[in-house]
Amino acid sequence: MRTLLTVRMNTQSANEAIRNGSMAQLVQQTMEKLKPEAAYFTTVGGRRTALFVFDMAESSQMPAVAEEFFLELDADVSYQPVMDFEDLRRGMAALQR
Repeated sequence: MRTLLTVRMNTQSANEAIRNGSMAQLVQQTMEKLKPEAAYFTTVGGRRTALFVFDMAESSQMPAVAEEFFLELDADVSYQPVMDFEDLRRGMAALQR
């Protein structure tokens, strides 16, 4: 299932991770593990935020994905199912049957 992973980082923890180089390593490992179709980096509510859109094969992946962000960045992590336009089009077509 196409999933949006949102990681809102604790500012002090993220500052330390940037200073010691672990932030770049964590992001690289996440990119390799998730192979996201898209990854964006921004701020949300004044906090550094990473957004990854990836295919979650099963919900048992959730702990393995989130735990590094909890431990290393004291982050708030959320998962949300999302659709692209083609998914929406198929869903809307199914409603008309």
